[in-house]
Amino acid sequence: MITRDRIVGVVLAGGGSRRMFGRSPPPDQSSDSGHGPLRAGPNNHKGLIAIGGRPMLGHIIDRIRPQVGHVLLNANGDPSWFAPFGVDIIPDLDDARAGPLAGFAAAMAWAQQHRPTTEVIVTVATDTPFLPNDLVARLLAAGGGAPAIAQSGGQNHPTIGVWPMSLYPAVIAALAGGRRQVAAFAQHHEAIAVSFAFSDIGGRWVDPFFNANTPEDVAAANVLMNA
Repeated sequence: MITRDRIVGVVLAGGGSRRMFGRSPPPDQSSDSGHGPLRAGPNNHKGLIAIGGRPMLGHIIDRIRPQVGHVLLNANGDPSWFAPFGVDIIPDLDDARAGPLAGFAAAMAWAQQHRPTTEVIVTVATDTPFLPNDLVARLLAAGGGAPAIAQSGGQNHPTIGVWPMSLYPAVIAALAGGRRQVAAFAQHHEAIAVSFAFSDIGGRWVDPFFNANTPEDVAAANVLMNA
């Protein structure tokens, strides 16, 4: 059994938030309620949008922190924007913005240097504020040291998964070869899909991997947080 101190959790927050903001939201339009125009922060980052009165990243970090030995935030903005979360902030290894798989590479490189006893990294998305509290335990139990990804409602969520450190060279090779899709990487390495049930929140059945990708999603998440 892999002990908690050998697990590094990684919140993948390196994307451009295009589905939330489009090209660039007007700087004077903001809302914490989820019922009006939205502004994420200095770099228009959706993880900084308030849900239930606090940044979405805060909910995600609070849910993953008790399940791992250390938490990283993969983000490509000014680190000072994320300093209040109290976690190590790591950018992609280069400025190619190669998607979530680049976050895998950055996290594995950091773990290799700073926590060499790390056996696996656990990746989660920046827009999933209702992550299960037993996410890591169930992924590890199913994978048995092999890659494992989350699934709900018959849909795979490849950015939410457990990845052995032994895959670091494969991650680097995939990026170098332009093979950036995490879903394809997971399939190639035969990641096990672990199904999670929907949960009852305020009388509504909610996907544990609900994505707050759009202003409408944020509005729905606010309603659920206040249920």
